[in-house]
Amino acid sequence: MKQRTTAAFLLALGLVTLAGCSTPSVITLNDGREIQTVDRPDFDDDTGFYEFEQLDGKRTKVNKDQVRTVKEL
Repeated sequence: MKQRTTAAFLLALGLVTLAGCSTPSVITLNDGREIQTVDRPDFDDDTGFYEFEQLDGKRTKVNKDQVRTVKEL
């Protein structure tokens, strides 16, 4: 019984730690659309695109010229 409790505690602690690492964000485009992301978007200087994962799990790229703001939630 004690092993089961310890395992459950460690699993819960790990999930809380992982949830604390993510920084959900909202990208507002010049046309007014808003895109919610799981984490803060990464900007690639070489291509000029923001890369991020949407809430549905799809990886997406958006040109920086189309982005008005990037805000953390």
